[in-house]
Amino acid sequence: MKKKLLYFAFAIFSINLRGQISFEKGYFVDNDGNKTECFIKDLDSKNNPNSFEYKVLENDEKKSANINSVSEFAIYNTSKYIRKKVKIDRSSNKIQDLDNNKNPTFNEEQLFLKVLLEGNANLYLYEDGNLVRFFYNLDDSDIEQLIYKKYKSTATMVGENNRFKQQLWNDLKCPTFKMSEVENLDYKTTSLVTFFVQYNKCKNSNFINYNEKQRQGTFNLTLRPRLNNSSLAIQNMVSSSNNTDFENKLGFSFGVEAEFILPFNKNKWAVIIEPTYQSFKGLKTTEVYDVSGGKLISEVKYNSIEIPIGLRHYLFLNNNSKIFINASFIIDSSSKSSIEFRRVDNSTLFSLDVKTQPNLGFGIGYKLHDKYSLEMRYQTSREILDEYSYWFSEYKTVSIIFGYSIF
Repeated sequence: MKKKLLYFAFAIFSINLRGQISFEKGYFVDNDGNKTECFIKDLDSKNNPNSFEYKVLENDEKKSANINSVSEFAIYNTSKYIRKKVKIDRSSNKIQDLDNNKNPTFNEEQLFLKVLLEGNANLYLYEDGNLVRFFYNLDDSDIEQLIYKKYKSTATMVGENNRFKQQLWNDLKCPTFKMSEVENLDYKTTSLVTFFVQYNKCKNSNFINYNEKQRQGTFNLTLRPRLNNSSLAIQNMVSSSNNTDFENKLGFSFGVEAEFILPFNKNKWAVIIEPTYQSFKGLKTTEVYDVSGGKLISEVKYNSIEIPIGLRHYLFLNNNSKIFINASFIIDSSSKSSIEFRRVDNSTLFSLDVKTQPNLGFGIGYKLHDKYSLEMRYQTSREILDEYSYWFSEYKTVSIIFGYSIF
C-alpha cells in the first residue's frame, strides 16, 4: 500500500502544469498605449520576469509577450509590473563577493519593476536570484533605487551603506515621522511597505497596497470523519508464543482540522493541525505449546487522540477544484488502552499498557469549491508498546478521509 501511495503521489506531480499554474484575469499595455484585457499565466516566480504568457480568451491558444513590446501588465487583485529604464546597482551581498567600495555601481537597464505600493509615493521591487533592490518615486518623478550595499570596511569587517534611510527621510516628509523610526527601517519588503503606507496615509493619498493583496492568509476549519483500515502486530523477543497478529480491522474515527493558508506563493502552501479520535479493538485466540498448554486469548483495546501537525501543498486544477498533498508529524496520546493476555477460562496472565511513539502520515486528496474534500492517507508504522524493552509492535493505518469546511 505504501508503494502504491508513493507511486500515486509521483503521478500527481507529473500532471500538466495547468494543474498548478492557472491563467488569471489581467491586462497588458503595449508600446502604443493600447490596453488588452486577457488571461495571464501566473507563474508566481520569485524573480522579476522579462516576458509572460497570456490568452486573449480563456480557451484560446497561449501567446507570449516580452519587455520590448509591453510597458505594463498586471493580474487583477494580485500583482502589477511596469517597464522602466532605471539605474540599478547589482553589487553582490554575499560575503565572499564583497568589494571595498562603499558606494553603489550603477548601470542603466530596462526592467519590469514589481509594484508593491502605488499612491502619492510609490514603492517597487526588483529580484533576480539573490539580488534584491527596491525603487521609489513621488507622483510622476523619475524612479530611483533605494540604496543599500554591503562592503568590506576592513579585511575582516563588513560595513553597510544604508543610504536608503537618508533618501526616505529627505523625500518622504510627514510631521509625525521621527528620525528614529526611519533609522529602524530594514531593507526588506514588510518594513518598507509599512513605511510607504504610513506616508500615503499622512498625505491623505489614495493608494493600493499590492503586497497586502498578495499576503492575505486564509483560515479553514474542517470536519473530517474517516474510514480507517488498521492493523496491529506485536512480538515478544523472549517468548514467541506471545506473538500476536490482530490483522486488519475497519473502523471509523473523527477529526477536526485547522488549516492556515500561508500568505505567500498564491495560497499553495498551508500549515495543518488535526486532532483526531481513533480506536482499535481486536481479539485473537492462539494455540500455545509451552508449559501452560492450551489456548492463549489476546485482546487489544487501543483508544487515542492523534494530533497530526503538518504541511500541505495545493496544485490548482481550475478556480473551483484543486489537488493537494500533505505530510504530517503525528503525536499520539492514548487513554485507557491495553493489551491483555488470558487463558480460555478468562484468568488473566498479564497485561501491557499502551504507550505510543510519534509517527508520520502522508496524504493525497482533492478539494472542491473550498468546501468538500476527499483524502487518502497512509501512516508509517507506530510503536505502541514503547515502555517495554522486550516487546515490539507495528500499528499501521490507511484512511479515507471526508472533509466538510465549516469556516
